[in-house]
Amino acid sequence: MFTGIITGVGRIVATHDLGTSSSFGKRLSIAAPDGYLDDVGLGDSIALNGACMTVTTLAPERQQFTIEISAESLDKTAGLTEEGSRINLEKALRASDRLGGHIVSGHVDGIGTVSFFEPIGESWELRVVAPPALARFLAYKGSITINGVSLTVNSVKDIADGAEVSINLIPHTVENTSLGGLKAGSKVNLEIDTVARYVERMLQAGVLVPPTTAPYSKDTAE
Repeated sequence: MFTGIITGVGRIVATHDLGTSSSFGKRLSIAAPDGYLDDVGLGDSIALNGACMTVTTLAPERQQFTIEISAESLDKTAGLTEEGSRINLEKALRASDRLGGHIVSGHVDGIGTVSFFEPIGESWELRVVAPPALARFLAYKGSITINGVSLTVNSVKDIADGAEVSINLIPHTVENTSLGGLKAGSKVNLEIDTVARYVERMLQAGVLVPPTTAPYSKDTAE
């Protein structure tokens, strides 16, 4: 579980094929900021551009770690195969941590395409086209995760290719995440708000079925 608050920006320093065909995944070597791995152990979860991955090896003396990503995950994510690219990092949420963003699972729901990214006043406006399957989950002032960053939707416009969301990025976000390197045409990982998933499920069910067990009361409990 994550919050969408990026704790460091890493870099993909090497990729290695895990097999000889496209049905195999890859091993990625990631360079982390100085000191970032001090409290990380083997098997820990770290989100890379919003995709939850497991640390398989550690080299703290070089500030590097590796993860293994399956062919399925590679097919469903963006930005995790190019050596030298900068990626957002977030360590898994601790029970004692502040929930500064929103509840993020680290499971990418779809790939979006940047349609506009330009400075507007002191901030930047980012527009992303989400695929049709995700359009119904996007709402004005709702939450969305883009490349692992928890963001607030400023507007939603339904279009033929899905829905275009507009987001305002403050300078701090641009400077301290990999989002500053985006441009029109860039592919980004999207995760919808967890609450929206449950709302859709309840709507699909039509009517909420009450529990079959009798409610608790003092008389029946004694």
